[in-house]
Amino acid sequence: MTWADAVPVALGIGGRVFSGPVVLVGAVLALGLAFFAGYRLGRRAGFVGDDAGALDRRLAEIGRAQSETAGRLATMAEIFGSRQADLARALTERLDGLGHRIGQSMTESTRATHENLRRLAERLAVIDRADRTIGELTGHVVALERIFSDKQARGAFGQGRMEAIVRDALPEGAYAFQATLSNGTRPDCVIRLPNGQPALAIDAKFPLEAWNRVRAAETAEAVKLAEAQFRRDVGKHVDDIRARYLLPGETQDTALMFVPSEALFADLHERFGDVVDRALSGRVVVVSPSLLMLSIQVVQSLLRDERMREQAHIVQAEVRRLIEDVGRLADRTAALERHFAQAVQDVDQIAISADKIARRGARIESLELGTAAPGVGEEPAPRRGARG
Repeated sequence: MTWADAVPVALGIGGRVFSGPVVLVGAVLALGLAFFAGYRLGRRAGFVGDDAGALDRRLAEIGRAQSETAGRLATMAEIFGSRQADLARALTERLDGLGHRIGQSMTESTRATHENLRRLAERLAVIDRADRTIGELTGHVVALERIFSDKQARGAFGQGRMEAIVRDALPEGAYAFQATLSNGTRPDCVIRLPNGQPALAIDAKFPLEAWNRVRAAETAEAVKLAEAQFRRDVGKHVDDIRARYLLPGETQDTALMFVPSEALFADLHERFGDVVDRALSGRVVVVSPSLLMLSIQVVQSLLRDERMREQAHIVQAEVRRLIEDVGRLADRTAALERHFAQAVQDVDQIAISADKIARRGARIESLELGTAAPGVGEEPAPRRGARG
């Protein structure tokens, strides 16, 4: 590295930037001014006596040094100019390459951003649909919660499900809703059994208040108290069903207590088996929608059997008529068979007559006439009554 490479390319003074050649020229001028000022001060101080000649020679040397320095500064300025142009060209090329890379990066980033925004829009659309669905489900859940919280509405809900199951399985006249019994009570449904048997009573007002308290309880003590209250409520409801709907000679000695939820029915048997046992001991059977449907299908089979027994005499009469028709068919088949046999015999006689005619025709064709006595070569005459 030369001494010119060690010179700073630029210098900043007071917020302004100066290039290297300008800095060097300024330094040389400042050095010359310093020597001139020293010379003036020496003369004023009286140091120009005998050493005046030496001082002149020194100043001449300084002038030559300044000339050499000026030449060198010009060379350095030219070198710095070329290097500054190379630096500017390199900076321009690098800036162009950097701009191209930045443009490509921005293009790719824009494309990726658009793709991400499109996917985000699709996901937001899916989320929006899911949010609307959740809103609708929330409304349904709130309505269902309102139904279960209201005793009258809860009874209507259970009554509606029970009525739908009964209507779908039984014919008209085999059931009655809110029918009045002899003691003035009105069960939710009465199913009329065949053969004059007592009716089957169904109750659809299952107590859910204590059950909701059991589900809402958070502490062990609260759960224990809620379960005890639930057992008391269900026990009282079972006693009411037994006292109101089990009437000897009018209703069956067993009544059905309808639970409108399969999950509640399963949880009831799992956690409150003693409640179910108490209901069974009181001849009150707890049924879910599926069990009620199965019970209705059993009743439907009984009704079908009863209708078949009621129509048995009609079936027997029809069977007798069918047997008579079969006998007549057999007689007519035998007569037809005789007709076919006679027809076959007639066909055979016709075949014999045709054969005779054919032989006689053959003899006529061969001129075998007049030589034979009458009756010779002829078939005997058929018997009286025979065909031929």
